[in-house]
Amino acid sequence: MNKKVLLTQDGLKKLQEELKVLKEERRKEIIERIQEAVAHGDLSENADYAQAKEEQAFIEGRIQELEEMVKNAEIIARNGNHQAVSVGSTVSLKTEGSTVKYTIVGSNEANPAAGKISNESLVGKSLLGAKVGQKVKVETPAGVNEYEVVTIE
Repeated sequence: MNKKVLLTQDGLKKLQEELKVLKEERRKEIIERIQEAVAHGDLSENADYAQAKEEQAFIEGRIQELEEMVKNAEIIARNGNHQAVSVGSTVSLKTEGSTVKYTIVGSNEANPAAGKISNESLVGKSLLGAKVGQKVKVETPAGVNEYEVVTIE
């Protein structure tokens, strides 16, 4: 059985767009490069050919990966219930005098620099089910961090 891929609607759209570009543009470009390299003759010493074939293998692998992710996508519903943190929630957290804001997303969309953390990360996993006002301790390799849930959107 294939593992479900948790995605927001935007995340699914981005994957579909990347897949479209790879299939409709990049695939054609790489085939043209391979044909051009073949036209130059001896393939055993043709670096352009070897590089193009390597890139083709990468692109085909990425297409398969994206098709699998899109096929197994499970859209994260925007949670109307803001009582507890769940996947799709945006939470404001107080930690050591500062406030941080994170959106809990599936692992494929995680981008901590953009404030999107995975539901499978140490912090994300610890926050799931937490309520406003609750303090959550998260054990990380750097030590124990404590977060207080300020708001859930």
